Amino acid sequence: MADAITRNGADGEGGTGRGTARGAGSAGSGGAGEGIRTFPFPVDLSLGGVGLQIGPMGAGHTWHAEAPLHRVHRIDFHVVMLFSDGPVRHMVDFAEYRATAGDVLWIRPGQVHRFSRADEYRGTVLTMQPGFLPRATVEATGLYRYDLPPLLRPDAAQRDALEAALAQLRREYEDTDTLPLSLHTAVLRHSLTAFLLRLAHLAASSAEAARQQADTTFTLFRDAVEGGFTTNHSVSAYADALGYSRRTLVRAVRAATGETPKGFIDKRVILEAKRLLAHTELPIGRVGAAVGFPDAANFSKFFQLHTGLTPVAFRAELR
Repeated sequence: MADAITRNGADGEGGTGRGTARGAGSAGSGGAGEGIRTFPFPVDLSLGGVGLQIGPMGAGHTWHAEAPLHRVHRIDFHVVMLFSDGPVRHMVDFAEYRATAGDVLWIRPGQVHRFSRADEYRGTVLTMQPGFLPRATVEATGLYRYDLPPLLRPDAAQRDALEAALAQLRREYEDTDTLPLSLHTAVLRHSLTAFLLRLAHLAASSAEAARQQADTTFTLFRDAVEGGFTTNHSVSAYADALGYSRRTLVRAVRAATGETPKGFIDKRVILEAKRLLAHTELPIGRVGAAVGFPDAANFSKFFQLHTGLTPVAFRAELR
């Protein structure tokens, strides 16, 4: 079986330094100036055309010829990397994570990320197309828990169980002859569910994840911000809409994140602004308008206050 995730050795448009992902299909909707370009799951490269790929990390391929991996890029599918060696530095949503042997990196659809030029990527990688699993499984496994950290550190027993489940899934994936395609796909879904349930348990067992899951007030606030940050930056407005006092909201957000509700909102706005600056050619004024700042000057001041760079300087650093 060909490598499922790689980084080739050449610099430039085709690749970066060493180990990343097996190819994706053509770029998704939205050209320069129209929104973030998203690279879709390459169904045509998956064995049997199923919405799943699994294999070793190694050298040879990229997601797509137009997505150089040492630059920030975005994909519309899940990536789970289980490392057998390290350390490896990997950027996800503009935060850098350092993974070592036995660690797991879980990148969800829509998150931007970048591979390290210098580091070797070794281990096993799983990629999965959204929609491959039924909704009940998606909910049970927390596939879209964007509040959870991408980097997970299983203990020895958890790592052994994950490795065994992943190995079984890989055997089923590569066995395309034993069963008809419909049964083969069903078996893959069951094996994948077993692996993801273990992974979800690992994610939820961390102190931070448990705190966030238990705090209903913060969860409701987090979801409201995710749905409204492009137009609403007011803590009082969120508190009123959720039926909480401002003081209750401040307590809940500080307990869950260590920051104020205003700080939480501002971080989400900055993240989206960074994504747009990195992935589009939109004028600065349009980027600001997209995150709730009709006045370009106010947006530039806000962005520089939170990042230390002007939007123009931030974009230039990524080019």
